[in-house]
Amino acid sequence: MHLRVALTSVAAMLFLLVSLIKAGPTSARDNGLLDVTCSPPSSDNAVYSPPLTLTPQMVAVNSSFQLGPCVSLSTPALTSGTAVAVIPPRLRNCLDLLDAGTSTRTISWNTGATSTLSMNRTTTTVGALLVNTYTGTVTSGLFAGDTVLMTVTSPATDITLCTLGLGTVPSVFGVVTLEITAV
Repeated sequence: MHLRVALTSVAAMLFLLVSLIKAGPTSARDNGLLDVTCSPPSSDNAVYSPPLTLTPQMVAVNSSFQLGPCVSLSTPALTSGTAVAVIPPRLRNCLDLLDAGTSTRTISWNTGATSTLSMNRTTTTVGALLVNTYTGTVTSGLFAGDTVLMTVTSPATDITLCTLGLGTVPSVFGVVTLEITAV
């Protein structure tokens, strides 16, 4: 009886592992071997100081990524990662959140390795959600040369109200999916 329960648990975990590896847009997997994938509850929390308004003002940004669970066939011990970005004050307003742009993030993995990602961002609003899609490459560290596809999905209510001049945006919290794929 205990052996059957143990085998069922192992089979369920393998199914979950395969499902996580297969999850996400097929375009990233079609280009090569999926080196790592991180899925929700992975998150990004950007805090604006002072809060963004419709009127441009000097605003600093503190962004914190918490990645996990992560699965990597090439580096099985890799299960999570973090990245922090402190961006100095510059003129910003809430309309900036709807613009395309570039981003560099250095992820510190639970294994002690790091990966520096250089990415381009496109932004769309889908219903009440803000969807930021990042594409680029790992420029150094673990998985150097691989392609990156990351999606951050956040509620858009505060942003929409701010763009109408009816509120501020003190922070934006979003769920993250990350795929790093060998080319």
